[in-house]
Amino acid sequence: MSTIVPAGAPWSGIVRRGQVLRITDLEGQQAVDFLCYNAADPQERYHAPNTMKAAGTIFLTTGHVLYSDIARPIFTIVEDRFGGHDTIGGCCSAPSNRMLYGVENCPGCRENFLTALAEHGLGRKDIVPNVNWFMRVPVSTDGGAAIAPGVSPPGCQVALRAEMDALAVISNCPQINNPCNNFNPTPIGVEITG
Repeated sequence: MSTIVPAGAPWSGIVRRGQVLRITDLEGQQAVDFLCYNAADPQERYHAPNTMKAAGTIFLTTGHVLYSDIARPIFTIVEDRFGGHDTIGGCCSAPSNRMLYGVENCPGCRENFLTALAEHGLGRKDIVPNVNWFMRVPVSTDGGAAIAPGVSPPGCQVALRAEMDALAVISNCPQINNPCNNFNPTPIGVEITG
């Protein structure tokens, strides 16, 4: 199964254990926000601290595992043409766009997550700190951090093998107020194989 997710749109799907979910940044410089859950029991979901502690880094790449809140693997990164995906920036939202940039009525990834999660009977309480594929948030030695401009080239991919039947939820980030998408959101490709 493969699909094109339009710029700024949500996507969700079930990835069976052993299948591979491939996300392609078709035009380059596009951030992709990502959440995942145990498909059979969505109370078990992606857990950023467990993932970062196991990886020993805040920047994810090939070989790193996305762990759940009960320290079980949900996905393993089996291929990565980007390297250093963000784990700390979280998702943008209409409220954070108002807080950070002073703009009104500018929905973001949180609203996309809510739309996608509703299709699976989930909602606001199920949104947790997420992974940002193809996005960089460098951290300086004094602890400073800021979202950096998107640098992924056209066709850049990350591939994830499901370690359990997993619900994957994507927001093809609509952000236009910071440089994560080079101020120009574009489509992505999503494919499930295996």
